[in-house]
Amino acid sequence: MALPHIVPDASLPERVTIYEVGPRDGLQNEKALVPTATKAEFVRRLAGAGLPVIESTSFVHPKWVPQLADAAELLDLLGDDGRDMPVLVPNDRGLDRALEKGVRHVAIYGSATETFAR
Repeated sequence: MALPHIVPDASLPERVTIYEVGPRDGLQNEKALVPTATKAEFVRRLAGAGLPVIESTSFVHPKWVPQLADAAELLDLLGDDGRDMPVLVPNDRGLDRALEKGVRHVAIYGSATETFAR
């Protein structure tokens, strides 16, 4: 197997961090609900593959994203490892719920439209 051709560019950083969002963004788009234990195993395998940052879930209202209604239970299954992974929090209530579970890192987002923000 050939190694990649590297062309140095002093204007670029020496390294980047990839934020894996599949357990949150990918699973929230699934029509069927994925069992919490399966989600936990997915996150563990991503971590085992060496991904340094994995956004495990979101504390969004289940009315809007029922696929992530088990955020608290998922963090319980992940234990301390889960508390070091960022979770998406869309509002103050989501932040409060995340902090109640001992989360140490949160991801936030801004919305370009009022419709999407709702």
